[in-house]
Amino acid sequence: RERETKKNVCKTSGGQPKHVQLSMGKATKTRKFAAVKRLISPKDERVQQQEKKKEGKQKDKETTVQGEEVRHLEQASSAMYFRYNTQLGPPYHIILDTNFINFSIQNKLEINKAMMDCLFAKCTPCITDCVMAELEKLGRKYRVALRIAKDPSFQRLPCLHKGTYADDCIVERVSQQKCYIVATCDRDLKRRIRKIPGVPIMFIAQRKYTVERMPDALGGLA
Repeated sequence: RERETKKNVCKTSGGQPKHVQLSMGKATKTRKFAAVKRLISPKDERVQQQEKKKEGKQKDKETTVQGEEVRHLEQASSAMYFRYNTQLGPPYHIILDTNFINFSIQNKLEINKAMMDCLFAKCTPCITDCVMAELEKLGRKYRVALRIAKDPSFQRLPCLHKGTYADDCIVERVSQQKCYIVATCDRDLKRRIRKIPGVPIMFIAQRKYTVERMPDALGGLA
């Protein structure tokens, strides 16, 4: 018998007719003739953004002197003229982190007394608005830490930035003003502060406060 081929018209989900050729019980779609891919218009926003990026990279390469790229370094603080930070001195201003207050409660340490025992001088604990907001967000579990942070003897430092992330606020404040000691037990925050010259770090070790990177001239640990 000769093979019989039939052409039937079936409707797709969109309702448009679609030609399908039936041969030996199998449906085979007919290929479209002269199909062309759609091209993105050169006026499209995506193409313009890529061109702007390329132009920006070329401008960065042009900002060179005798074939060497120009590096922009931050201006060094005048307090770091000598071997140690000259802005540090009693009474010490110490910025407290959220976890430092919590660990002080766990180790049964009174903050003002333990700081004076560590530095042998008058200390002024400082609380930023970010730290206060973080303690308020933690809920009833940390209500004791929040009550300690609201102590009138603590100095309140206002924050002008958006959000309540305290680490970025502390790092930015300390890099601009070298007169603070940062009290924290957070490893990530310690690593970030160690990159800033002349800023000591206070932490808890063996149930007492310890100072890191404190100049010998001020009676601390180097």
